[in-house]
Parts: sequence; structure tokens; C-alpha cells
Amino acid sequence: MALARLAASYGVATSYSPSPGRTVPAADAAVIAALAALDVDASTPEAAEAALAAREAELSARLLPPTVVAWTDDPLPPSSPLAGLPRGTRVRLELEGGGVEEWKVADGQLPLGVRQLPPGVHQLRVRTPDGREARAHLIAAPRRARTPARRTHGLLVQLYSLLSRRSWGMGDLGDLAELAAWSGRDLNAGFLQVNPLHAAVPSPPGGHGDPSPYRPSSRRFPDPVHLRIEAVPEFAYLRGEARDRVEALCRKAGRLRESVLGKGELIDRDAVWALKREALELLHEVPVGPGRRAAYHAFLAEQGTALEDHATWSALAEVHGPDWHSWPAPLRDPASPETARARRESMDRVDFHSRIAWLTDTQLAAAQRSASEAGMDIGLVHDLAVGVHPGGADAWAQQRHFAPRTTVGAPPDAFNARGQDWGLPPWRPDRLAESGYAPYRALLRGLLRHAGALRIDHVMGLFRLWWVPEGHDPTEGTYVHYDADAMLAVLVLEAARADALVIGEDLGTVEPGVRERLREHGVLGTSVLWFERDWEGADGGAGTGRPLPADEWREDCVATATTHDLPSTAARLTGEHVRLRHDLGLLTRPLAQERAEAAADVHEWLSLLSRRGLLPGGIGCEEDEIRAVHRFLLSTPARMVGVWLPDAVGDRRPQNLPGTWDQYPNWRLPIADASGRPVTLEDLAASPRLHALMAVFREGPGRSERPRTAPPGAHPV
Repeated sequence: MALARLAASYGVATSYSPSPGRTVPAADAAVIAALAALDVDASTPEAAEAALAAREAELSARLLPPTVVAWTDDPLPPSSPLAGLPRGTRVRLELEGGGVEEWKVADGQLPLGVRQLPPGVHQLRVRTPDGREARAHLIAAPRRARTPARRTHGLLVQLYSLLSRRSWGMGDLGDLAELAAWSGRDLNAGFLQVNPLHAAVPSPPGGHGDPSPYRPSSRRFPDPVHLRIEAVPEFAYLRGEARDRVEALCRKAGRLRESVLGKGELIDRDAVWALKREALELLHEVPVGPGRRAAYHAFLAEQGTALEDHATWSALAEVHGPDWHSWPAPLRDPASPETARARRESMDRVDFHSRIAWLTDTQLAAAQRSASEAGMDIGLVHDLAVGVHPGGADAWAQQRHFAPRTTVGAPPDAFNARGQDWGLPPWRPDRLAESGYAPYRALLRGLLRHAGALRIDHVMGLFRLWWVPEGHDPTEGTYVHYDADAMLAVLVLEAARADALVIGEDLGTVEPGVRERLREHGVLGTSVLWFERDWEGADGGAGTGRPLPADEWREDCVATATTHDLPSTAARLTGEHVRLRHDLGLLTRPLAQERAEAAADVHEWLSLLSRRGLLPGGIGCEEDEIRAVHRFLLSTPARMVGVWLPDAVGDRRPQNLPGTWDQYPNWRLPIADASGRPVTLEDLAASPRLHALMAVFREGPGRSERPRTAPPGAHPV
């Protein structure tokens, strides 16, 4: 069983449990492929035996792992690698903020004074009495991220879907700032959660880009397609022909916007970007003042190599296409002399892409500032996608940290017997540890620059990911484990630096103990009403399967009625989500059976709401039922309650329908009312239906105690 022992030593699973009490072995081929992606040869029994012997010798000789975790507010546990250092070992600790501490281990334990480390990523050097030496990164972090000081509610929205009368065919950062200012003041909202705003992969010549915000080119930098062009300060200084050209682009953008709002066209991100890019090229020619120039240079210095690499990839993609695998061989290496020469020769384009990254950053800052000034306790909640496009900027710049010829997905389960392949390359856990989790730290720091909270999609990925070998079906993958202590320590450390909350999307199949670990570290969960049922009895056995009573919901969570991947509440109440899946040929059972099951599910919930007195008008009125759903959410102990913004106007359509590609317009729909008519930000602010729903948060249980001041001319509610 050399292969199993070898796999275990690298965190590669040889089996998994799709459901309690059931274990499925992973194929040897999947295990061998995962090890190969970690540069371990187990292709034959002899190779596996040799690799195991080398690995065991390495671990036996190792004084410290590459990264060590210490919690700043807890004693050092006996299980810590530091606790087992031999007596007489000399320790030198170089603190992140400067300064050095040195001591000699007297009794195999670190002294109390050294355990009270300042938060940060420090450098540790040790030398044993017999002359052995080791170096390690020491991540010192608070054990818990902060949680909301009080109960709060907020809105969930896909930004691109929120058009205003000023946006260029899709929602932008100007709309986000406006939504924050209005909802904070008028609706007493405490947070505003948006989709990932990561930089997308540009569309290939003559083709269309991937509209999904969850498969970006880079998670480190935001997408300039979200810029409000008129809010760029240099816009005011355009003159002559440049001014005329930008005004012509504004008119084209107006026609593009009206095609979505008035003619039923889909949101066309590529068309929006083509117009904005041309405008930004013209704005790039406008000289910036000394203060703006200094701010830009400070941004360049702060972002360093990461931004330079991102901008270089963007410049090279203009010439060679958006997938670096198809570039000339020397340019596939970001550190090659040929790439350095290409960067120098394209410095004007590198500067352009760096500049628009800065402009996007400044408008993100303005949106968070708008939320704060509107009285939001939390403000913007940014979303971190699971991974990146294999041909994009991050995968090119950070090749050493990504597993080759491998993608991330999900194993077969009761909902998908074929499993899933998300097409995203995974990070290598060994390379992350060797670097002190540097790419992960930089990623989190960038996302938290202008955020009050961060939502982590598929937060279970901090513990393990399902690796699928290239050319294989998702059923032929296996789990690879990450150092959850280190991943959580970095997460809590960076959240503490930014004074931000952390929310984990923990829906679906979750490994036992994961939710408990997340809660231990202050990571809020995600609870969606329709999934909250009594699956486990009080004694740990089988539960009733009935809707979970409000007082039994967890407190440390964001409670919602739906998400971007699920039917809207109106669609679920009316059964339209079943009809949609039937029309697209996605049902695996007869339509009548699916409808009956969906109706029974809804009836069971509505009956509970009615018994609790949350449906005073009785069952039958859709708007009353949606308000009752949110009254129920407010009656749970959840610290945060989110309202899916399309629910506020009766939108029937999901923003994303998992399992579809061309069959459904995923990520391209504007928010619409119950009749399917697109609704602008201005329409939302004046919507009686929206105000009637949000009134629940002033009159219902658990409402925010922050007083509401109605501005002059506010819509009556």
C-alpha cells in the first residue's frame, strides 16, 4: 500500500464520502495524477515505493514545516511544530514589522512571552545543538475574525444586472455607489453584497468572452468594465476632437443601454467594454495633475510586481490572444528575458492597463466610502471566486503555484451523478506553504482594500478541493487537502488588518467538522431558507426533514431566501423554476412529479409561516408570501439577513442556471419585475413593491436599532 501512504503524506485522498455512512474509493489513476501534479512520480509500484522512501526520509529529517501557525490570543498547543523543538535549540524570530527576538529552548516549549506575538507573517530560524538548521514562515493571527456587532440587514445584487439611466449597458461602480447611498439612508441597510468584480478574460478576436464573474482572468485586480467613465476626473478636461469622440461613445452607450432596458436585449459585456475601452484610451492621453500623478505612482509602488505582471499579461494578450498557452513559447514564462523585453517594448500598453486598474480601484474606494457615509455598519461585501481561468493573467503570472494539467470540480453526488468540472486550475498546497501563502495573502489584501466584508465562494475549498486530471471525467478525480489552519490563519489575519467580516458560502455537501472549524474562527456561514430543514435530530440521529424552526437556525450566518445560483423567491413560490428547467430539457424526472414535489416543499414552508402568524392575509398572495419569508428570516438568530434585490420587484428569472451554457442567458440578464420588464436603479428606488418588502425590516423582529432618518421627498412606505 505504498501508494496510499505516499498519497496521505501529500494530503491526497484515496477515498471520499458522498453521504454519511458511504465511502467511495478514488481510482488509483486519479491519485497518481494528483501526485504527478505535485511533482511526485507514482506511475509504477516501484516509483511509488521510491517516492515514499524519499518522502518519509524528508519528513523525518525536517525540523519545521515551511509554514507554522500560531494564534496570538491562545497558548501554544503541544501539537505545534514549535513545541517539539529539541532542548537547547536556538530560535531567531524576525518580526514582520521590524525587530528581532532570540532565545534558547529550555524545556521543549516556547516561553509565554514569545507566544504573545504581534499579528503578522514573521520569519523563523532555528538551529539545534547538533547543528541542524531550518527556516519557516510563522503566521501569527487572531483566532477569530470579528463578527457583526449587532443584527443587520442588507441587499444582494449582481452588479452588472443593475442598470441605471447613466450606466453604459450594464451596472457599474457609479451605480454601486448610488445604490449604497440610497439603500443605506432610505432602507437602513447595513451591507451591500455584490458578485465577484474580478478582471475578466478579454474576448478573443471575433468571438465572445465568458460572461461568468466566477471564471476570471485575475482575482487580484478588479475589472475596468465596471468603471463609470464620466466619473474619471480627466473626463472633464477632454477637449476638441477627443471630446467629440467620447461624447459620440456616450451616445452609443445610451443606445446600448436602451436596447437592454427597452428592447429586451441581453447585457453584452463585450460591447460595453469595447465602448469603454475606446473612451479610456482617449482619457489616457489627458495629462493628470501632480496630485493625481503622485497617487497613481503610489498605487504602482504599493501593488508592485503583481500589478506589473497583470498589466503585462493584458498587453501581451492584445497581441497574442487571451490564452497564454497559445503564445510564443518564450512569452509563456513571465520571468523570461523575452517577456522582459516585450514588456519594455510595450510599456505604453502596460502603463495603460496599470492606469485603468488604478482608476477602478479609486472608484471601488468611492463606492465603499459612499456606503460608509450612508451609515452602513459593514458596507460593501465583495465576493471571492473559487479560482481563475487557466489561460488568464493569474494562471500565467503564478504558474509555480498552480497544479498543471488539473482542474477543480466536484465529485458525483445525489444531485449530479456525473460530477462537475469547473475548469479552474487549483493552487498547489505545497507551493503555497513554501511561500508563506504569499499569493493568497496578496489576493485577500487586494480584495479587502475597499470592503467591509468578504464572501468566499465554496469556502470548503480552504480545506480540500476535488482535483480532476486533464482529459478525464469529473468522476475520475480525488480530493486534495490544504493546510486548513494556515488557510484560516491567513484569512483571519488579513480580515483583522482590514477590520472586515468574513462570510463563507458553505451550501451543499460539507465535510464533517468544517462548519464547526469555520465558526471557531469567526467565519459566518450561509443559510438559505429552502435548504434549512431538520436533517439531524437532537440526539444526532435522523431528523424529521421538516422546515427548521426559526429558533434552531444558527446565529453565525447570513440568512437569505435565495442566491444567484437558485430560483428567485417568486419563481419558487409559483413553480416557474420547474417550468423553466422543463422547457430547457433539464429535468431528470417527469414534469408532474417535479411540480408536485416543488409545490409540496413550498406549501410546507408557507404553512409554517402561516402558523407563526407571519402571513396575516393567508396563503395565496405572492407579495405577502415573499414578505412573510423575510419576516421569518428576521425571526431567526442570524446576525445578517440578506435580501436578493430581484426579489424586491418580483423577478422570476435566475441570474445563473447551473448545468446550462448556451441554453440559458447566464450572467446577462438585467433585474426585471414580475412581468419581465427590466427595472432600473431609479425604478427600484420608487418601487412600492420594494418599499413594502423593506418595511418588514423596520416593523419585524430583530430589526436594526439604528434610527432611520427619511430624506426630503422620500418615497412613501
